[in-house]
Amino acid sequence: MLSDIRFHTGYIAIVGRPNVGKSTLLNNLIQQKISITSRKAQTTRYRINGILTDQNTQFVFVDTPGFQTRHKNRMNTAMNRVVSQSLQDVDVVLFVIEALCFDEQDQLVLNLLPQTVPTILVVNKTDRLTDKNQLLPFLDKMAKKSNFSAMVPVSAENQTQLSTLLDVIRPHIPENPFLYGADEITDKSERFIAAESIREKLFRLMGDEIPYSTSVVIDQFSETEKLYKIYATILIDKSGQKAIIIGKNGEKLKLIASQARKEMEKSFGKKVFLQVWVKVRSGWADNASVLKQLGYE
Repeated sequence: MLSDIRFHTGYIAIVGRPNVGKSTLLNNLIQQKISITSRKAQTTRYRINGILTDQNTQFVFVDTPGFQTRHKNRMNTAMNRVVSQSLQDVDVVLFVIEALCFDEQDQLVLNLLPQTVPTILVVNKTDRLTDKNQLLPFLDKMAKKSNFSAMVPVSAENQTQLSTLLDVIRPHIPENPFLYGADEITDKSERFIAAESIREKLFRLMGDEIPYSTSVVIDQFSETEKLYKIYATILIDKSGQKAIIIGKNGEKLKLIASQARKEMEKSFGKKVFLQVWVKVRSGWADNASVLKQLGYE
């Protein structure tokens, strides 16, 4: 009988220093891309919930920004606060590190983790190991760093050991009714996903040519039965960056918009009309009102 089924729902924070693969892990755990990825450090800036529901368990994964120790501005302070706040109300913590890598940045994040919440060490990027025999000694070393509930080697990119990771998480999920519909995959709006799609393509196509403190604002977002109309602005800090992003005859900006539009159409299941501008707003990453508009504060 349906009434005899016990439902379990819990929050699982995914934490770690920048660029250890947290967003890739989230996307592949829920089998849907909701968190953007790039090789540029600190791509994720917001708390993003990814939802995976099976027969009687709802996993609510919380993808957090990588804890930032290098860039010192108001935006990064707000992002670090997101990490700390996300750890307060979760049932499980996934502490993600790279295989065979553990440095002072990892230790700083480990020091932040609450002692009262079960923490599972996720050793990512195992597919890049040339000598798999090095993994066991590394796990032995990590076991001495903290009282981890479990240690699971994975390759988030290749989706290796992710079902094992879910099995390890499951016993820590408390008995609760589902918080989301069985078909929901995130708590973020399509407007948010549109902005993040543009920002991802910007980072991927421009690389080190653009600064870390570049953001995207959705100016208008409307939907008809057959089409989304989206008008967006890429926000930059210095006028010299504008020409770089636009490119010769506007080709670079067209490519960014084209790739973002195709990804939105795949996510939304509908045609997208997208227009993107580039605007200079000096000092925005330290401007409280702009950060509030962008959702950082």
